[in-house]
Amino acid sequence: MRQSGTVYNASILSPPHLLLVSPMVYILTAVAIIAIIGIALLIDFFDKNDIRSKEEKIRYQYTRKRFFLTRAEHEYYDAIVAAVGAQYHVFAQVHLSSILDNKVAGQNWQAAHSQVNRKSVDFLLCDKAYISPLLAIELDDKSHERLDRRERDETVERILRDTGLPLLRIKNRHAPNIVELTQKIREHLPDTGTTI
Repeated sequence: MRQSGTVYNASILSPPHLLLVSPMVYILTAVAIIAIIGIALLIDFFDKNDIRSKEEKIRYQYTRKRFFLTRAEHEYYDAIVAAVGAQYHVFAQVHLSSILDNKVAGQNWQAAHSQVNRKSVDFLLCDKAYISPLLAIELDDKSHERLDRRERDETVERILRDTGLPLLRIKNRHAPNIVELTQKIREHLPDTGTTI
């Protein structure tokens, strides 16, 4: 073919063997990329599992605490038991997750659990018939004046208020007075028909 002095050869412009190879090259390249990514993911997976297995094999050491409660907590525990122990069970260091149910319809249960996880109240009064929580008691020492503790206390107060569980805060400034303590507990306990 000759036009304007230029010769065009149709077989050079689109040889049939290039049309067959081109799609195959793309397919092989895609397969190679997928294989490389797959191998990289497998290596990452096995590296992470190797780290986890090493962590799981670490055997941490612990010692038993000599006392379950601090001295002040122990004094107030004894005073609370003396004040209302005949009518109520008194528990110490109770985690909120033990007395509150985070599985409420319409909310993220794990996020709700994280709000109460690792938070506790110093004391909990429960009825003797069913061991139902009736009153939470917090013993406030000087640490409760710190900003992080105040924020934690506000969160605990809100959560307990929302659930209808009363909270009694006691300032730990002096030795407990059983008569005053009995009066404060009586004022904060829901009316259950039981007299203290």
